[in-house]
Amino acid sequence: DSNDDIEDVSLFDADDDVSRRSKKSKIRHPVASFFHLFFRVSAIVVYLLCELLTSSFIACMVTIILLLSCDFWAVKNVTGRLMVGLRWWNQVDDDGRSHWVFEARKVSAQGSKTSSEAESRIFWLGLITCPMIWVIFAFSALFSFKVKWLAVVVMGVVLQGANLYGYIRCKVGSRKNLTSMATNYLGKQFLRQVRFLGVQKPS
Repeated sequence: DSNDDIEDVSLFDADDDVSRRSKKSKIRHPVASFFHLFFRVSAIVVYLLCELLTSSFIACMVTIILLLSCDFWAVKNVTGRLMVGLRWWNQVDDDGRSHWVFEARKVSAQGSKTSSEAESRIFWLGLITCPMIWVIFAFSALFSFKVKWLAVVVMGVVLQGANLYGYIRCKVGSRKNLTSMATNYLGKQFLRQVRFLGVQKPS
């Protein structure tokens, strides 16, 4: 279930006018922006440096899982709502059936938006980059036969991948196909490149 009247929050690129760009460059929620990156980056740093800092695998595993859990809760319940006006959750109806809900903040009557372009870039950059890093860690642990670390890495992929999937569903809407979204995006980028080359071509 998703709302049709949703705010157009920037996902990959910004198409706002130059006059609006200066207003949208300000970070309106600095604490939320900080913690949006703090927990997930800290989990990656601890994973990379834990063998140098301590020989206790249990201590490293517990620390990383705690950081990943804090990140999952903060991104799902706080930073997504404040920074880009998106939220997703699961609810159970009276019949016991589970429903996933994906929502985006409605545009106000004046057409103003409360999220800034700077916050949107920070949000999506952290949301997309960190799960990709955990996927790389997963392949590295698998091919290097570090079986004990595989469970920790899979936890990172699952928790951060769940938030990434949920917020992409919020952005594009449950009625839209993710494949068509990617195709449309690549098509727009191709047309931009063609237009740019056409302008640069000497007459």
